[in-house]
Amino acid sequence: MSKSIYLAVILIMAVVFSGCNKFHSKASQAQTAVNSSTPYADGARRVTIQELEDLVKENKAVVIDVRNQESYDAGHIPGAKLIPAGEIVNHINELPKDKLIITYCS
Repeated sequence: MSKSIYLAVILIMAVVFSGCNKFHSKASQAQTAVNSSTPYADGARRVTIQELEDLVKENKAVVIDVRNQESYDAGHIPGAKLIPAGEIVNHINELPKDKLIITYCS
């Protein structure tokens, strides 16, 4: 009797672990698909200068300079709005929900 219980427990554990492995495999595949859309570890999309100019011209994007005031005053992308990185949360309501938000810090 104890051998049959032991075998039943092993069988149940095998089923559970195979299910977990299947779930983990699907999650890994999904993560790989997300990461493959960008070569950067942070997953953020990069835009070229030409893309930026086109998107802003078509009113499809806004440019946010996340540096400090001094750096902004020294030079910035024309039309960029200054919102230092540490203050973004305080200005979240000022950001458009219907446009691409392009940030830069250098």
